[in-house]
Amino acid sequence: MGTRGYAHAWRVSINLPFCVCELQNRRICIDMKVLKRENVKKRIAQAVSGAAAASLFFVQPVMASAGVDSVTQPLSNLKTLVISIIGAVGVIILAKNVMEFAQAYQQQDSSSMNSAIKGIVAGLIMAAISSVLAFLGIS
Repeated sequence: MGTRGYAHAWRVSINLPFCVCELQNRRICIDMKVLKRENVKKRIAQAVSGAAAASLFFVQPVMASAGVDSVTQPLSNLKTLVISIIGAVGVIILAKNVMEFAQAYQQQDSSSMNSAIKGIVAGLIMAAISSVLAFLGIS
């Protein structure tokens, strides 16, 4: 354990029940344990990054023998589906706003009529989205 009593005069000048050398040895042991954990973490990080870099160097050959249509056909189907959904929602909005316009006309409410007319125009545009896109040259 070491000597008890006064610690080494050049380190501490108070009376301690343990030797300062023992305390320093424990601190060194704790520091070594921390360093070993950090080294393990560094090694794991190096191994993972090396494996990731190695996987980037292996290139797989891709041979598309069917042509471009096999790639663009699913995208075309998705585009058609989205345009159809937008058209259906546009018809629903158009019907709702026509009903709102009729109610506003009966009550002679000009602000509600104005809002309903804007909704009717938006519903018409959404319902006719496929022809609008064809006119713009997108589809």
